[in-house]
Amino acid sequence: MVQPTDGPKQSKRPPASGDGPGEAESGRLPGGLYIVATPIGNAGDITLRALDVLGRADVVAAEDTRRSATLMAIHGLSPSLTPYHEHNARAAGSALMKRLEKGESVALISDGGTPLVSDPGFRLVAAARAAGIPVTPVPGASAPMAALSAAGLATDRFFFEGFLPAKQAARRARLKELAGVPATLVIFEAPGRLAGSLADMAAILGDRPAVVARELTKKFETFYRGSLPDLAERLSGEAVRGEVVVLVEAGAADATSVPPGDIDDALALALKRLPVKEAAQILARATGLPRRALYQRALALSDAVEDARRTGAIEEDGA
Repeated sequence: MVQPTDGPKQSKRPPASGDGPGEAESGRLPGGLYIVATPIGNAGDITLRALDVLGRADVVAAEDTRRSATLMAIHGLSPSLTPYHEHNARAAGSALMKRLEKGESVALISDGGTPLVSDPGFRLVAAARAAGIPVTPVPGASAPMAALSAAGLATDRFFFEGFLPAKQAARRARLKELAGVPATLVIFEAPGRLAGSLADMAAILGDRPAVVARELTKKFETFYRGSLPDLAERLSGEAVRGEVVVLVEAGAADATSVPPGDIDDALALALKRLPVKEAAQILARATGLPRRALYQRALALSDAVEDARRTGAIEEDGA
């Protein structure tokens, strides 16, 4: 997705490692389709194995051949490049399949990151698999993984949404479907649509913790952290540039089904063992209710308990 920048000016192609299927021999790469991850920003974030495959493949199918040529030049490579993207996938895929059926090696790359993540490469992979042609992953950089690793939100379970619809009505409808997903949401967004998307997320998903990551691995890499309403307000008038990943803390499947009395009981139980802020955070994760509202309620309950203790209305545990 991102033009490679900030990487080393040149590197030599390493010898084949012999660790991957069909890569033990030097020289021409064995026939098959190779799914090669490339940097999402910093050109230095490419693996030795990726350089080896790109340097030995019969052809490299690239989402944007001009951007890919820049990356290849940085690393001292000059492979044969051919375009393969959303708008030519049918014709280009047919041509690539003919080459694969002849026993040639094809390396598939995107503008940046791991192919098939929000790009049309799955059609070519499916066709190759159906034809019995070997398909080999060459893993590496990935924007969702990079954002998750540094966001500070839960990573034990996450849901990759990709790009939301561009029009507000469709976007809000999709966000309503995502509201109950019990996992950290990972969403791609274009800079020009970020403010509108954050406003819709705040309206539909509520007061959830979130992170906006931009220009990952590049010179101006930035992480904005806060609640969705806070981020929507903070970034509403800011001209954000570069590729953007939005991460949103998990919600509950049905937050509205929790009776108010049960909320107070759950908060009171949590307050016996935890500080007010932590009790509110834990209950927010469990119910999907707004953290700020739960914090205010927990604070009121805590103050009421302290007042009762001071007046002797209730006794301390163990008294």
